Amino acid sequence: EKQVFQLRAHMYQARSLFAADSSGLSDPFARVFFISQSQCTEVLNETLCPTWDQLLVFDNVELYGEAHEMRDDPPIIVIEIYDQDTVGKADFMGRTFAKPVVKMSDEHYCPPRFPPQLEYYQIYRGNSTAGDLLAAFELLQIGPGGKSDLPPIDGPTDVDRGPILPVPLGIRPVLSKYRVEVIALEHQILMFSIVWGKRAYQMSALQGSVCTGCTGREAVAALKEQGTGSLLADLPENELLHPPLNIRVVDCRAFGRYTLVGSHAVSSLRKFIYRPPDKKAQHWNMTG
Repeated sequence: EKQVFQLRAHMYQARSLFAADSSGLSDPFARVFFISQSQCTEVLNETLCPTWDQLLVFDNVELYGEAHEMRDDPPIIVIEIYDQDTVGKADFMGRTFAKPVVKMSDEHYCPPRFPPQLEYYQIYRGNSTAGDLLAAFELLQIGPGGKSDLPPIDGPTDVDRGPILPVPLGIRPVLSKYRVEVIALEHQILMFSIVWGKRAYQMSALQGSVCTGCTGREAVAALKEQGTGSLLADLPENELLHPPLNIRVVDCRAFGRYTLVGSHAVSSLRKFIYRPPDKKAQHWNMTG
C-alpha cells in the first residue's frame, strides 16, 4: 500500500568536525539522503562548528507498507558531512544516521511529539568519532486533502536568507546575548584566533586577535597590548546547545601567509559563564 509523505530535515548545527584543511578549519556542508532523494545545506567557510540553521523539505516521498509500520519503524535517514574544496570534488568528513518522528494524517500536530526537539547525532569517520550533528527530523503523511493539511512552517524568522529556509521558530533554540572576554596572560605569537560557530576572520593587531562567529552572526575583536579583548555573540539559552570554543595559534609569514602552529577545543563553557545577581533578590535581602 502506497503512502505519501513530506520529510522535513531541520539541520541546525554541527560541532567538533574534522579539520580537513591545512588551516586547521574546514568548509563544511551536509548532504541528507532519504529513500531516492537527497539535498544539501549551504557551504559555510572556515569553521569546525557550522551553524547552517537550514530546513530541507523533501516533497512527495513515496513509501510502501502498512501505515502502522511506517509510524513505528520509518526508514533511516543518512547524513554525510563534506568539506568543499575550491578545486576537485568535496572531501568526505563523516556520516551519521537518524530516524524521523512520524505523524500520520489522522494525528494532531501537538506536544509532546511535535514539534520535534533538536537532538545530537554522533558523526563517525570510519571507526572514529568525528563530531556531532544537532538536528531534528519529522516525516509527515500527506492525506486526502493534500499538502494544505500539513502543519505550517512557523515563520518568518529574523534571518533574511532568500531561498534558504531557516529552522522554524518552534524548533530552533532561543538565543541570548553574551559578551565573550578573552585574557591572554602570555603569548609569543603573532595571531591568536577563536573560531566559534559559523565563521572565522583574521585581522592584524599588535599582539594578536580574537575572531568569532556564532549562530550565523560574525564578530571580531582585537587583543590589546595587555592581551585582552571582548566581543558580542548570540548563544542558545540552553547551555547544552552551546558550541565548543576552538582556539587556533597561527604564525604570520611573509606575503600574508599563515602557518598553523596548534589548536585546542574547549568543549564546555559552563564553568566560564558569569551570571549577574538577581536585582530583585538582592533588594529583598537588603530590605527583608
